[in-house]
Parts: sequence; C-alpha cells; structure tokens
Amino acid sequence: MRHSLVLTAGLLLGCNAWAAAPNNEPIQPIPPAKVANPAKVELGKQLFFDPRLSKSGIISCNSCHNLSRGGSDNLQTSIGHNWQEGPINSPTVLNSRMNIAQFWDGRAHDLKEQAGGPIANPKEMAFSHQQAVAVVSSIPQYREAIQKAYKTDKVTIDAITDAIAAFEKTLATPNSRFDRWLKGDQQALTQTEQDGYQLFKETGCVACHNGPAVGGNSFQKMGQVEAYKTENPAQGVAGLTGKDVDRFKFKVPTLRNVELTYPYFHDGAYWKLEEAVDVMARLQLGRQLSADETGKIVAFLKTLTGEQPSFALPLLPPSTADTPLPQPFH
Repeated sequence: MRHSLVLTAGLLLGCNAWAAAPNNEPIQPIPPAKVANPAKVELGKQLFFDPRLSKSGIISCNSCHNLSRGGSDNLQTSIGHNWQEGPINSPTVLNSRMNIAQFWDGRAHDLKEQAGGPIANPKEMAFSHQQAVAVVSSIPQYREAIQKAYKTDKVTIDAITDAIAAFEKTLATPNSRFDRWLKGDQQALTQTEQDGYQLFKETGCVACHNGPAVGGNSFQKMGQVEAYKTENPAQGVAGLTGKDVDRFKFKVPTLRNVELTYPYFHDGAYWKLEEAVDVMARLQLGRQLSADETGKIVAFLKTLTGEQPSFALPLLPPSTADTPLPQPFH
C-alpha cells in the first residue's frame, strides 16, 4: 500500500512538471531542422568552411558567422580582406532561415542571395563569382559533389550559393530551456526567469520580438521614442530606398542565443546584455527599467540559448594545379 502511494505521488509530480503548454504565447518553440537533400547540405557545409572562396584564401563564411561562437564573430564590426573594417555588425547565422529577409537592411531576399554577397564584396571576401566558380571547378571532389547534389557537371555560382544556403537552413537551435517550458516542463525555468518573461511581455518587447525566432520577422525604426546616437554610417532600409522615412529602419534581430551573440545592435555598440535591454526599453518603448527588472529580463533572455549545431568539421578537398592561387597580400 505504501509503495502504491509513493508511486502515485511520483506520477502526480511528474504530471505537474510537464503540465499543459501555455496557450497563446507570442513566442513559439524553434522546430528542428529538416534535411531534404543530404548531399546538397554536405556540399554546402564544405563550402561554408572553405576559405578558398576568398581572394586571400583565409576568409570563409565561418569567419564572420563562427559556429563555435553563436554563429557570429563577437566583434563590433567584422574584419574583411586586407584587415578592412566592416561597415556593420555581423548578424548570427543561427536560425537565419526564419528571417523575413537577410542582412540588417533586408537587401537579400533569402539565404541563397545572401551567400553570394560577401564573396564578391571587396571589403569582405574580395573575390568574384567567376573566381569562386573557377576554384570549385578546379577541384574534382567538388565537381563530383555538384553532380551528386544537382545532377549536372556544370559548376555555377547558383549551385554554390544554393548549397551554402541549404547548409545554413539546418543551423537551428531547438530545445532551449524556454522551449521546454513552452512545451509544458514547468521545472525548466526558475521563478526569476518566469518573472523576466512576464516583464518582457508587459514592457512591450514582444511587439517586435515574437514568433519562433523571437524577432527577425519585421523591420522597425531604431529609436522610436528617443533618437539612437551612433557613429556608424549605416542608414538601414533608407540606404536601399533613398527615403527618409526608412532612415534607421533595420530588421529586428532574433533574440535566440542572444547571450552568445554580443556585441549588440547594428553598430555593435553595446557589449553587455543588461545595457542592450536598458537602451531598447528607453529608446523603443519609453520605459526606464530598474536594475532588478533589467536583471530579470536578462535572466529570461539567457533561457533562449538552444542546442547548438553539432557535427564533424568537414575535411576540405585539396587544391589542384589548376586551382587559382590565393592573394593574401595584394
């Protein structure tokens, strides 16, 4: 009888720990990535890590979107060819498949279009699409991989960028503690973290930071209530449209894994999450948070760190006598 009572109590506790998921929350769990074409993803993984797609032979996609560091480079602005200073903070590539568009100003409609940008940018990888095709075409293993993934012998920049995008689409970070709480695990968050989430909602942060990626799905003006002061020359969407109404309008960044992706904002001006929360509350929402309120929101934000992509580093195929040589000092 005693054994039955203990067992019943244990089952009840287990049911309470995994209660029904909260309804109508503005944030939803991150779904795991699905791989439709493994050959394409594997090719994209190699190309993502291959520095031969740059003029110097030392810069790869992973240089600015380091998968060991939350999919970013943790620099105020990225370093490009010949140590050139980049114009803007490098957004994380993690969960980027959920973005409404790519880059801070949304100039790339999707990950495939984005992948081609840095390769040909003289301040980033400083190559050209023609040179990238020449490098990949010169390597038999890459030609074989293209044939396997795309059923063609022809190497094109379209295939190169499509493969990189296919790999990037797998870089999801599901099963954060917050996701487990959303799914009903009431033990996944502390009371302080739950209080932080309530403050996050009550303060109005969820107006822009919502959905599975907790952002990335809209463009908003930086400095709605109070002007944002920065030395960074980026104009946001206005740089594309030329319209003053679009000045300082940027894509809202995802807050997934935000504790890993410092420094913050398009100019990388703030290194501490507490400072970023304070600035956003004042400039976007007209709220002056107390240190206690800020601390609770930060505690909640840290629960958004999910499972990081985990895989063996790709072994890149060797260059051949026909592979264009790098020019790191020219």
